[in-house]
Amino acid sequence: MINRRQFLQYSSLAAAASLISTNALFAQYGLIDKVGLGLFSIPKILDTNMESAIELMASLGYKEFETFGPYSFSTEKAIASWAKVTPQLGFSGSGYFGKTSSEFKKIIKANGITVPSMHTDLDTLSTKMGALAEAANDLGAKYVVLPAIPQEERKTLDDYKRLAALFNKIGAEAKKYGIRYAYHNHGYGLKVENGKMPLDIILDQTNPEYVFFEMDLFWTYAGGADAISLLKKHSGRYKMMHIKDMKESKHFTGSGDNASDWIPLFPFIANAGEGIFDLPNIIKTAKENGMEHFFVEQDKVDHPEIALKKSCAYLRSL
Repeated sequence: MINRRQFLQYSSLAAAASLISTNALFAQYGLIDKVGLGLFSIPKILDTNMESAIELMASLGYKEFETFGPYSFSTEKAIASWAKVTPQLGFSGSGYFGKTSSEFKKIIKANGITVPSMHTDLDTLSTKMGALAEAANDLGAKYVVLPAIPQEERKTLDDYKRLAALFNKIGAEAKKYGIRYAYHNHGYGLKVENGKMPLDIILDQTNPEYVFFEMDLFWTYAGGADAISLLKKHSGRYKMMHIKDMKESKHFTGSGDNASDWIPLFPFIANAGEGIFDLPNIIKTAKENGMEHFFVEQDKVDHPEIALKKSCAYLRSL
C-alpha cells in the first residue's frame, strides 16, 4: 500500500513522463537498439570461413542477423534454382553455410547475436511451412520472409491480386506454427499502373494479422516510391527494414522488373550516413509506425570490414 504523499509523487512522475516526446526518448536511448545485418551482404567471406566472418561482424557491433536460403530443408526446386545462379554470383553458400543448425546456433550465441528473420523462397513458403517453421522456431526467428517475387509471377495487376490471396494463405499457415510471414520489396511493383501501384494491392488485400512487410530503402527509392509515405499510410505493417544509402538520386530507367534495371544502380549504393537519404527521419518514422528490426544490407560491398563497420557505427550513433 502507498500513502497519499507517495501517490502524488508517482502521479507527478507519470504526468511528467507523458510529456516526454518520442524525440527525447529516442535521443536518450538511440534510434536503433540493435543494429542488424543481412547476411547477403557478406556471402563470400561466409563461404570462406563462416565462423571467422561472424566473429568479425560481431566485433563491428552487429547484434542481429538475417539469414538467406536455400537451406537444407528447402524444396528441391529452390535448391536447383540457386545452383543455377551461383556461378554468376561468385559464391555458392547459403543457409547455415555448411554448418548444422546446432553448430550455427552455437557460433552466433557465442558472439552475442540473435536471428530474428530468415529469408527463403516462395516454393518453400508455399509447400514446406512445417519444416521452415521448425527451423525458425529452433533458431529463435520470428519472421520468415520472401525476398523477391519471381518475375513470371508478377506480370499483371491480376497477378498481384492472386499473390495477395496466396500471401494470406502463407501467413495464416505461418501463424499456426507461431511465426510470422513477411514480404520484402525490391524496386518492381512501385510504379502506378492504371491508377494503382501494384505493391498497394498486396498491402490493401492482405490480412494485417497474417502478412507483414520488410522495406528496402534503396530499392523503394529507386522504384519511385516514398518510404515515409508508405510507412505512414500502412502503419503497423512494416516490421523490418533493409538499410543502405544512395550516393546520388537515381531511379530505374525502366520499370525495375529485372536485373537489367537493378545492376546499373549497384555502384550508387553507399554506406549508411554517406548518401542522400535522411536516415534519422526515416528510422524515427519507421519506429513510430511499428518497425522492429533494422538490417544493414549492402549488396556486392567491397571491403565489408571497412564499409559495414562505417554503416554500423553511424546507425549506432543516431
